[in-house]
Amino acid sequence: MSHHDPVRLRRSALYVPGSNPRALQKAAELPADVLILDLEDAVLPAAKAEARAAVMAAVAARRFGHREVVIRINGTDTAWGASDLEAAAASGADGLLLPKVESPATVLAATRVLDGRSNPAGPRLWIMAETPRGVLGLETIAACTPRLAVVVVGTADLGTALRAPERTGRTGLMPALAHCVLAARAAGLDILDGVCTHLTDPAGFEAECVQGRQLGFDGKTLIHPGQIGPCNEIFGVSDSEAASAAELIAAWEAAAATGAGVAVHAGRLVERLHVDDARRRVELHRTIRHHAHPARPA
Repeated sequence: MSHHDPVRLRRSALYVPGSNPRALQKAAELPADVLILDLEDAVLPAAKAEARAAVMAAVAARRFGHREVVIRINGTDTAWGASDLEAAAASGADGLLLPKVESPATVLAATRVLDGRSNPAGPRLWIMAETPRGVLGLETIAACTPRLAVVVVGTADLGTALRAPERTGRTGLMPALAHCVLAARAAGLDILDGVCTHLTDPAGFEAECVQGRQLGFDGKTLIHPGQIGPCNEIFGVSDSEAASAAELIAAWEAAAATGAGVAVHAGRLVERLHVDDARRRVELHRTIRHHAHPARPA
């Protein structure tokens, strides 16, 4: 999230195959915060053009409600990438996800297309960090244009490139994951953790979500609707967390009214940085409740 953006819910981001009409239809009913309509990995070469048309039609129909809608295009160095980019730029989607980004040049080229086809507010660019070169260069890439909003770590491709055996705890990926979070935060961007491909291990999935939140990720990318609920809960803000954050803010404000620069809440020293984080959590909680119980028109 850039410093000028409102807080957005990005706890769960579900990949939806663009070549699957039933999945595109069902996505409108799912409680994911973000839908990534996928034209890349989930679509066979022979179905690319048809999938592009289906995704653009689905976006144009505006059937996805409050969910943030992002289109993952094929790489701009592929036979489909340029057409994907042009179509997505004019689609009305909230975001456009570039895969396998390894340099600012790729992002800046996409930015020029967006600047020529849409207003400055949207769509925002999302980028995938999923290669060693892309991860190492992420600090520079993430700061190259204000169009950027979100970094997505592609843990499957990255793990393969690193020759890191799959292990509980993702030991081999930890240095890269921490580096990506650091680079994204330095640029003021949100960042999402990669997918968990073990669909029959719910405990392992939840452990990955907890680990991702502890590392500082805003949410996680998903490949199955059954993963949405646990992901939303773990990356969300509970009622008790929101209440504690509100109490911290009140303690700070009471201390500030007396001229103090610090406060004490629940035995912990509180400074302004803690208050800023608490306010963000309160706003996230408010947004979560609004989406769960939207106001009915009078």
